[in-house]
Amino acid sequence: MSFITVRNLWKNYGDQVVLENLNLSVPQGEFCTLVGASGCGKSTFLKMLLGQESPSRGELLLDGRPFPREPDRHRGIVFQRYSVFPHLSVRQNVLMGLELEQKPVLGRLFGRARRTALARVDEMLAQVGLSASAHRWPHELSGGMQQRLAIAQSLIMRPRVLLLDEPFGALDPGIRADMHELLLTLWRETGTTIFMVTHDLREGFYLGTRLLVFDKVRNDPHAPGAYGATVTYDQPIGQADRRLYQDIEASVTTTARHQAA
Repeated sequence: MSFITVRNLWKNYGDQVVLENLNLSVPQGEFCTLVGASGCGKSTFLKMLLGQESPSRGELLLDGRPFPREPDRHRGIVFQRYSVFPHLSVRQNVLMGLELEQKPVLGRLFGRARRTALARVDEMLAQVGLSASAHRWPHELSGGMQQRLAIAQSLIMRPRVLLLDEPFGALDPGIRADMHELLLTLWRETGTTIFMVTHDLREGFYLGTRLLVFDKVRNDPHAPGAYGATVTYDQPIGQADRRLYQDIEASVTTTARHQAA
């Protein structure tokens, strides 16, 4: 049985069809990168995996059971814009998730429980290279360091699924390369199943073990909302060759031009 199963999945908002007839089987530990033109439903699909959106039709299963309808600790997410608490230090930002999980009413841990949690926090900060910045405020961090903090916030909860929505899009190329290596290292160490949306096709090929291309196979210029996107390429990265890269790049570019027209 696959870890995540997507079967005949549709998502629409009224008359606007965003996704249509998605079918996927994803084993645990896969790193799926999602590419496609803007507006092809990639982020909507992430929201469905997170529990922020529900399918209009079809099934979305986790270990053979329907996905929980509300976000929970088993699914972490990192956005392009840094989702950190500005009034908390780096260490407190990462600790917050553990405190809310164990003490949802008080939101504070004490004694041995707090010491144990802080040991986990310090270990995570060391993994993402933020030990020296543990007591700094988020506004004192660079963009790359803030994104490291956002990743630490998610991974401290040991999620089974990590969702990344263009997490490195706002970073300079050099910092982005560092973040790529950090993410791959953490993925190999944790075995977390990852879904990452990116507009950078090269990034998708470099990071993922599997590339999913979202595209509209049906278009009606008189009714642009009548049809949604589906997965037109589902390719293990190890089998990807130069011709495939060119085909996918041409497909994404063509869709973007149609949308702009």
